[in-house]
Amino acid sequence: MKSQKGNILSKNDLKDISILIIEDEAVLALGLEFTLKSFGYSVSGVETSLNGTINHLNHSIPDLALVDIKLKNSACGIEIAKFLWQTRKIPIIFLTSYSDEKTIERTLSCEPYGYLIKPCKDKELNATIQTTINKHNYFFKNKELFSSEDFIFLENNLKFHKGKSILYKNEEAIKLTGNEVKLIELLCDYPKEVVSFERISSYIWRENLYDLGKLRTLIYRLKQKIGFEIVENVFESGYKLKVK
Repeated sequence: MKSQKGNILSKNDLKDISILIIEDEAVLALGLEFTLKSFGYSVSGVETSLNGTINHLNHSIPDLALVDIKLKNSACGIEIAKFLWQTRKIPIIFLTSYSDEKTIERTLSCEPYGYLIKPCKDKELNATIQTTINKHNYFFKNKELFSSEDFIFLENNLKFHKGKSILYKNEEAIKLTGNEVKLIELLCDYPKEVVSFERISSYIWRENLYDLGKLRTLIYRLKQKIGFEIVENVFESGYKLKVK
């Protein structure tokens, strides 16, 4: 959506950009929607929960999401942002009152393009949106997102992107827990080798003594989620990935 004159988006470009608002304070959401429309953007909707966001994606795919972190009676905004990024590669801008280091660190899993502290100036918001759209379009302008060298190819049409730590099945991203990601990351570092139970447990849970039952439960749940066993148990030694 780049204008003929360069990277600045024209008014015609703006009307084609659809933005999803994740905000459960009705007054704030209404004000934000008004501001975005005054800039010239389209607003695909306002959602307040993960389920609402999932349903929203069934009929509309936004170009960008503005996400508040603290939501009432719902999943944390970070979880919603992570879902949007990992499953649809929708760029995220956090618009929140929280600026402590712990919260900011938690948002990094969503790879946000921006982090704005409320209240922010309209010019700052608009500049962040335009920068986000331009960056995202530059890096994601075609389907050949990443080189094949960044992937570990597994059996049953599965592949894991090492740089992004995302597991794909038939080109669709699978939502994984943090421990599931850690497990696959470690095994991908040694794709044709057996990684010991002790090393896996130490990497995931930072424990000196490993709990084989806990590790087996993690792998079982991963299998149930994927519908296929991508991890092979090598008797009394450890686990390794089922790579092509």
